[in-house]
Amino acid sequence: MQHILGQVRRCVEDYHMIEAGDKVAVGVSGGKDSLLTLTALARLRDFYPIPFQVEAITLETGMPGMDFSPVADYCAQLDVPYTRISVPVYDIVFNERKEKNPCSLCAKLRRGSLHAAAEELDCNKVALGHHLDDAVETFYMNLWREGRIGCFSPVTYLSQRDLTLIRPMLLATEYEVQCAVREA
Repeated sequence: MQHILGQVRRCVEDYHMIEAGDKVAVGVSGGKDSLLTLTALARLRDFYPIPFQVEAITLETGMPGMDFSPVADYCAQLDVPYTRISVPVYDIVFNERKEKNPCSLCAKLRRGSLHAAAEELDCNKVALGHHLDDAVETFYMNLWREGRIGCFSPVTYLSQRDLTLIRPMLLATEYEVQCAVREA
């Protein structure tokens, strides 16, 4: 975890991800990447010289069998406010539209819902759990499928929403994430 915290701090500083007074929403799916991002930012908040706030947001998409009460308990342990928002993504994608390839539409609906929730909570930044392996994979997918060189940026300003996306885990590999989660 100390290694991950060092990487997150370096990423935050190198890319100027967090400024004094920022309120950072972390999109928490319950998976290892988002929970580690939340943990790292909550711990960084406690000692970082620049004061900022952290909020956790989970989108309850209507997927059957999902229980986020352990996430709520974990957020309480971290002293992070936790908001759960019900959005009808599952119904739209599978029942109304009956998508054969649902990933793109599902991602678009979740992304829009997360951004809207962050705005409602007066967050000016949204932290996503993308790590180095995700960046490399995105680079190669763009190259092979679209014939272009490109990847997501560590910091992306969304002018239409006046919201900034940050990826503080970008220097950590998948293996390092797995190790930190196992250790925690």
